[in-house]
Parts: sequence; C-alpha cells; structure tokens
Amino acid sequence: MKSFPVEKFEERLSGELPQRVIEWAFDTFGDKMAVACSFGGASGAVLLDMAIGVSPSIPIYYLDTGLLFPETYEQVRLVSAHYGFTPIAVHPELSLDKQAAELGENLWEREPNRCCDLRKVAPQRSFLRGFRAWLTGVRRDQSTTRAATPVISWDANFELVKINPLAAWTERDVWKYITDRGVPYNPLLDRGYPSIGCVPCTAAVRTGEDPRSGRWSGHSKDECGLHA
Repeated sequence: MKSFPVEKFEERLSGELPQRVIEWAFDTFGDKMAVACSFGGASGAVLLDMAIGVSPSIPIYYLDTGLLFPETYEQVRLVSAHYGFTPIAVHPELSLDKQAAELGENLWEREPNRCCDLRKVAPQRSFLRGFRAWLTGVRRDQSTTRAATPVISWDANFELVKINPLAAWTERDVWKYITDRGVPYNPLLDRGYPSIGCVPCTAAVRTGEDPRSGRWSGHSKDECGLHA
C-alpha cells in the first residue's frame, strides 16, 4: 500500500543531479532498493556506473527472458568483471520450451503483450516483493510515452517507489558521461540498435527515427509493461 510521500520528494529532488538522487535513494531505502539494468541501453549503463559509485552493494538485477541478444549476455559478463559484482538474473516461471508447449510457438509474434507479461512483468513483480523501491534508467526524451516521467513516483504496478534519476537527461548527456568516464556499453548501440530488448522483438532503426521504433515492429506496442 502506498505510504511513502513521493510528491514531497519529487518536488525536492527533481532538479538534482542523478548522483544526488541515487545517494538519497540509498540513504532512504538501503538494501530494500534494487537497480534494474537491461545491459542493453546506454542509460542503463550510466545508471549502473552511478549506482555502483554510490554503493557497490546495491542489488542490481536484469530480466533474463531467455531471448536476449548474445551481445547482451556477453555484456553482462564483461560488466560484471569490470565492476567486480554479480548481477541478479531474474528468470520467468516458464522456460521457452514450456511456454511453447502450453501456449504455442513464437508467442511474441501472436500475443506480444502476453509474452512480455510472462517473461518480464510477472518475474519482476515476483522479484521486487520485499523491496521498497526500484531504480530505472528511463528518460523523458526516449519516447512520447515517457515524456512526463517523474524522478520519483509511486509505482502502482509493482507497489513500491519508482526512481528515475536520469529522467531529465538527454541522449547527449548520457553519451557524454559514457565517453568521459569510459563506461562499458552494449556494442549493438553502435550498430543501429538504440533500444535493445529480446531478439525476436528488436530491430535496427535508421538515423533520425524514433529510438524505440525498432521494438515490436508491426505491432501497436512500444512498451513491454514494466514502465506502463
């Protein structure tokens, strides 16, 4: 049940540097806060670097749908070695084989919303039980559906506080941070994949196109449900 005064802290922290927001979040929630990282996007790479800079013990997790790019799995390995930590892999209840047996082959082609719910939303909901807050790399400039993203809000979907330290940052801010600090990032970002998810539902985009237009191409869908 919502009890944390998110409006008060949104007003207080919305203009602060992302590092300051993360410091506040760690001071406030401690080990009851988890950091979501897809090991795909540039924002996630920056958020992870900042979070570890605040505290190497912050729980960092990723949703292993079983359908991630080989480059993403390799990024998990490289980043783990780079920072010296082990991210938590959160798995769906159904393996891909069991999902196919119960619901048919290639569910993502026929019912992408249901597939995302089974392989992302439900596993995250289960994992976040017991936590009081989660940090994400969502930014307002990523898409029109994210344009009003607050820095701090109550997430009714997962029933905890949601913190977006990079909400006000731009793509340029993110890449400047990566370049200045030598932050490791997924090589697919240099190959026309500005938004990286599961292999079957991610395509490259052309210069000037919406960064998320390569996700769920052919479907009236631009979010997996984690940030709905």
